[in-house]
Amino acid sequence: MAVEQLAAREEAILPVAPVRGFWGDAFHRLTRNRLALTGLVVVLFFAVVAIFAPLIAPYDPASQDLASTFERPGSSHLMGTDNLGRDWFSRIVYGARLSMTVGIFAQAIILTIGVTVGTIAGFFGGRTENLLMRFTDLVYAFPDLLFIILLRGVFGGNVLSLFFIIGLVNWVDMARLVRGQILSLKEREFVEAARALGASDGAIMWRHLLPNTLGPIIVVVTFGIPRAIFLEAALSFIGFGVDPRTPSWGSMIYEGYSAIFGFPHLVIFPAIAIAVLMLSFTFLGDGLRDALDPQTR
Repeated sequence: MAVEQLAAREEAILPVAPVRGFWGDAFHRLTRNRLALTGLVVVLFFAVVAIFAPLIAPYDPASQDLASTFERPGSSHLMGTDNLGRDWFSRIVYGARLSMTVGIFAQAIILTIGVTVGTIAGFFGGRTENLLMRFTDLVYAFPDLLFIILLRGVFGGNVLSLFFIIGLVNWVDMARLVRGQILSLKEREFVEAARALGASDGAIMWRHLLPNTLGPIIVVVTFGIPRAIFLEAALSFIGFGVDPRTPSWGSMIYEGYSAIFGFPHLVIFPAIAIAVLMLSFTFLGDGLRDALDPQTR
């Protein structure tokens, strides 16, 4: 009896650690990853710059001053000017707005198409899955750059069409991921229980199966945003991106490339901006992948 009383007393004294759920545990582990937090802070910084670009930029990014062409970084122009006298810092700031927007909206289109195709294919199987996945393989086999150039000729060269085209070309990986997740989940007991309670196919797909795939989807989206940003920069560099008058980091690198030896700042600053933003999203994606992986809990 004395031993039992002593054990009960020790259990009463020892503090009981709070039990975290899956998302609470993932958030706790994410906050302990310094690289992921650093990436998150940098991403939020660029988001603030993009939102408040008109307040941050000291000049109109399209304003030309032919008396101040090719100025080096200084007090009047923090990052110098280009061959038309446009303030390079202001164009960098507005370029952040375009890069963040294209990354987010392109991923929204990728999510809409990829999640829908992957969920339907994985859940119904059979001919439906075969038809959808063969179409997915066809899109995947088509060269991305050639596909984008063809679509640019069809939809035109405005910014909204660029968002749509990047999303239309890059949804196949999301569809394959979601299909694989649905295939592994649809035979679980909670699906059978929902079916026994009379849940419809739509309710099982969107209310029971899809929420259980959010972890991998979030990770893929985080890695997909820098991919879309780099793709927009690459398209602008080769002349298939946005209108040249629109500030874009890729088009700025292209514009400064012809004078790189005399005025390297025209290429260095936008290149650093692209590299830092992409690296930050990569750090954040790595942290989310580790935090949301149930095998590392």
